[in-house]
Amino acid sequence: MALDINFVREQFPGLKTDWALMDNAGGSQILKGVVDNINEFYYSNFVQLGASYEISKNATKAYDEGRANIATLFNASKSEEIAFGPSSTVLLQFLSKAMASQFRAGDEIIVSITDHESNIGPWVWLEEKGVIIKFWPMNKETYELELHELDQLMSDKTKLVCFTHTSNLLGTVNPVKEITKFVHDRRAQVCIDAVAYVPHRAVDVQDWNVDFYALSLYKAFGPHHAALYCRYDHMLELDSLYHYFYGKDKIPAKMEPGNANYELSYGSGAIVDYLVQLGTKAGETGGRREKIVAAYADIAKHEAVIGERLLSYLRERNDCTILGIRDGNDPRRVPIISFMVDGKDPEQIVLEMDKHKVAIRYGDFHARRLTDSLDITKNKGAIRVSLAHYNTVKEIDKLITALDKILSE
Repeated sequence: MALDINFVREQFPGLKTDWALMDNAGGSQILKGVVDNINEFYYSNFVQLGASYEISKNATKAYDEGRANIATLFNASKSEEIAFGPSSTVLLQFLSKAMASQFRAGDEIIVSITDHESNIGPWVWLEEKGVIIKFWPMNKETYELELHELDQLMSDKTKLVCFTHTSNLLGTVNPVKEITKFVHDRRAQVCIDAVAYVPHRAVDVQDWNVDFYALSLYKAFGPHHAALYCRYDHMLELDSLYHYFYGKDKIPAKMEPGNANYELSYGSGAIVDYLVQLGTKAGETGGRREKIVAAYADIAKHEAVIGERLLSYLRERNDCTILGIRDGNDPRRVPIISFMVDGKDPEQIVLEMDKHKVAIRYGDFHARRLTDSLDITKNKGAIRVSLAHYNTVKEIDKLITALDKILSE
């Protein structure tokens, strides 16, 4: 069933503007239901958790409900596998600290050149402990990671492979299940940055059998908050980051020093409620998880239409270089579309787009090692149009009309 775009846009009050908001990979619009949940917690349950009195019990229940909802988003087997934090950057820093004692001098960690720095920097510091960091390169013709390259990097000393599910610059979806099996067969673990994936496709950590999987909820229609999945057996092995009396068995609290934000954790649950609504409107009659999957199927279909509309325009121009897969209908691509224009300054193009009230961005998007490898950092990186399912064909046409005018001047 086609996505009910009118219903979708009604759920995002921030869309009531004459701006076309196409910087969603930097941060999406927030759902009204999320804000309503946050306000409810503030006004009804704004007390410390864990006390005997009724309001504290209600607050604890709400907080637990938020975690359970996000566990459903991940399709985690247990709520305790989900740790909350202020951003994926912070959570991956936490994870590297909590895992540090598991590494010895000479152990190897492989990181992907296509990653946001959030899933590179937290591992590079382990060089101080004698850990060897290797970079998994990208095929610069296809803009894809290849397993034969990873195979050449891995050895019996490889303990962890870190890569992105979807590049926030290229929009390329990596085959997580296939890569994870490949790594596990070589007796190593995986840590995956899903920040640019979760707004566009359903997550299933159980089916993929991943070890660690991080995402930012503020880029998936929620508040400035994030969640990290740690498979239960791995979660138990992590060192505590909290007070000395929080032992390894104190999960997931040992990964949430100072406590996670209660109201944002509860509020984030409305993301799942919204996806369930979309799945119901799509005709799915199963449980909440099945409705989430159905919702993302409709989201993907709509995003293929709007993404291909822009990509087809860019392909027709002989002065544009598209970074990543060029076909918007390819299931390996989400509508994060980065490009460069021959002889044009990305910053100036974006500043001109501002005059047309089209919100896009230029730069390296904190994937600096990737833009360095493509030799485009010195030219201010690329122009990025990052779409969400609430963007419309009309907005894409507004973007194309403005871009066509700017590039002809």
